[in-house]
Amino acid sequence: MFRKAFIFSILLFALTLSIVANQLPENLMKEYKGSFLYFWEQANTNENSPGYGLIRDRYPGSPGIASIASTGFGLAAVVIGVEEGWITKEEGLKRVLGTLDTILKLDNFHGFFYHFLDMNTGKRAWNSEVSTIDTGILLCGVLTAGKYFGGQAWEKAKQIYERVNWNKMVYPTKNFFYMAYTPERGFEGFWDFYAEQLMLYVLGAGTPVEKHRIESDVYYTFKRNFGSYKGERFIHSWFGSLFTYQYSHAWIDFRNWYDKLGINWFHNSIAASLANYSFCMDNKHKFKSFTIGWGITACDTPNGYNGLLGAPPSGNNNTAHQVDGTLAPAGALGSIVFTPKEALWALNNYYTLPELIGKYGLKDSFNLDLNWFASDYIGIDKGITLLMIANYKNELVWKIFMSIPYVQNGLKTLGFVYKK
Repeated sequence: MFRKAFIFSILLFALTLSIVANQLPENLMKEYKGSFLYFWEQANTNENSPGYGLIRDRYPGSPGIASIASTGFGLAAVVIGVEEGWITKEEGLKRVLGTLDTILKLDNFHGFFYHFLDMNTGKRAWNSEVSTIDTGILLCGVLTAGKYFGGQAWEKAKQIYERVNWNKMVYPTKNFFYMAYTPERGFEGFWDFYAEQLMLYVLGAGTPVEKHRIESDVYYTFKRNFGSYKGERFIHSWFGSLFTYQYSHAWIDFRNWYDKLGINWFHNSIAASLANYSFCMDNKHKFKSFTIGWGITACDTPNGYNGLLGAPPSGNNNTAHQVDGTLAPAGALGSIVFTPKEALWALNNYYTLPELIGKYGLKDSFNLDLNWFASDYIGIDKGITLLMIANYKNELVWKIFMSIPYVQNGLKTLGFVYKK
């Protein structure tokens, strides 16, 4: 399992962490604080509103629409803001307590939440689905903020987490998590292939409520396809979109954890990030954006949002991913803990593009072949950027989240073993 490339990457990671422990490079700090400000400023701050604390899915587009994933990232953002001195602890606690109160009152399906909400009323928006993965992201933020502030915040966070009946969203005959549920159509899709959903298994196995707790075989049932691109073989996602190798890692520090199959998901994401980087470098003669950056991931494009953007390996025969020359800064920056040198190279290049820079740092995406720059910021992209920079700097989110007993119990229930 331990090969030279992995060992070198881990050593480089540790060295870089020690260098940046006290100070981040200028452009990285701009992006770090800008990403935080998105979550602090694009929240509902009307204390009399039933949607207090909910955070916009994107800005300036889709006014009035919040997403539960943005809100989850935003709760972790409050913790980062306090630790960095950008807000006071009193300000942070007030925002967190109010947001947790809002979440406790939201419509839910056995503890799972609708993906998009009217940020003023807290009600379901766009006839959106009850989403397992977006609920997972929200819960990670809830637990992070609750653990950090303690007291009432922790009690409310526990209440939100422990009421989730994970088994209600498991396909009973196939043992996969469902992706979604709607009252109109019932259950839809299922997590049968590796992607960003690792957090669901840890959260689902860690609950102290026995009837809500999943069995470990739910984790071991999804398909693990190995592939490679000019490097180490790794377990890849269907579309090869880089965010799929990042989201669970924003909270769960997998560096020394191995499952019963001997898989280390941190090593897996190093390999996936390097494959994405290599693919972009090999195709920079085709796409101008790849001359200055890398990290193909779901994002806004000149033709609208595209969740299928990715790099090989993908699917069953490397034909599932799409490439159009569009890059999102969150692609490379979400992998800063895996490939710091490559991420910082891209970041510094992005900050030479004035059209890409705005009040919250780098906007969502760009395509140099078409001279196109996104007008919006997207909450989940600013979120993965913010949390991964925090972990790169001083492991802040990792340390808090991994200290939560639910998380430790979940990993051990699933058969993970900690090895130095």
